[in-house]
Amino acid sequence: MKVLKVPYAEKDEAKALGARWNPTRKSWYVPDGVAVEPFAKWLAGGGEAGGEPSSRDARAAKPVVGSKYVELAHACNPFEECAECRPKLIDSGWLEAHQAVRKMLAAL
Repeated sequence: MKVLKVPYAEKDEAKALGARWNPTRKSWYVPDGVAVEPFAKWLAGGGEAGGEPSSRDARAAKPVVGSKYVELAHACNPFEECAECRPKLIDSGWLEAHQAVRKMLAAL
């Protein structure tokens, strides 16, 4: 099974090619045995179930993106100091929001 990231506007096209909707996971997928080449533009993170990690809610398979979500160029941990990512985190407001949450939790 290959998981797909199909925009709502393109759902009919994906369905016509053989994609199926999983209502529990709320995502489109290519069933086993169906060629994946026609679905190349929708393949999500390697596409395999349990494949490449991403920012997804595992229970619902929904993307998890908040107002302060920042895509980092490399695999660093934003909770640890990284000279390359720090300017991007500051510009986006993520670092300030993170520090505010830490301060609030410390006060509890």
